[in-house]
Amino acid sequence: MTAVYPILAAVAAYLLGSLSFAVIVTRVMGLSDPRTYGSKNPGATNVLRSGSKAAAIVTLILDAMKGWLPVALVMWFGQPYGLDEGTVAMVGLAAFLGHLWPVFFRFEGGKGVATALGVLLGISVWLGLATALTWLIIAFFFRYSSLASLVAAAFAPVYYLLVDGVVWYAEGPIAASIVVMALLLAWRHKENIQRLIAGKESRLGSKKAAQGEAAPHQPKR
Repeated sequence: MTAVYPILAAVAAYLLGSLSFAVIVTRVMGLSDPRTYGSKNPGATNVLRSGSKAAAIVTLILDAMKGWLPVALVMWFGQPYGLDEGTVAMVGLAAFLGHLWPVFFRFEGGKGVATALGVLLGISVWLGLATALTWLIIAFFFRYSSLASLVAAAFAPVYYLLVDGVVWYAEGPIAASIVVMALLLAWRHKENIQRLIAGKESRLGSKKAAQGEAAPHQPKR
């Protein structure tokens, strides 16, 4: 029976990750579906294009929480049930995959930045903070959310391995799962990469939306 627990934990993490909070939050707040405007990505950055900072912040927090919670629960309470570092790696990756391909939303998910950050915070607060700080630095100097996400994702496995034996012990399965998340995140940003190369990527805080990507007006109630 013990051998079943890691599988059940991974399935539960995937189902939690499949909750697309960008869609849920905008529905609750009476805003347009983020899959119908802007980048059509159900994530916090696109929700911000709705004009509601509150909706974007709530989406960001909840998307991060669904990555953090399953990892934290396994790390805190998993040992008596035989849930080791391999299970930590599985549930973190499962929650991330749930966000990318959510079973509750026709497998049309987001790019996974906030959820990946939540997973990293669950593994180690310091790992998550270092990755978040990298995002902030790149975003501040270059004003590209996508570039900041790509650089932070690339550095996350490096940060994890660099602190091996210093802050926490770098377990192989966990390191592998972080690498897989970084690669998938980069793949999900392939269109952003093309726009960055072409010089057509929109900057953070830009007041002019690209043609066909303007945020819709909030519907009247």
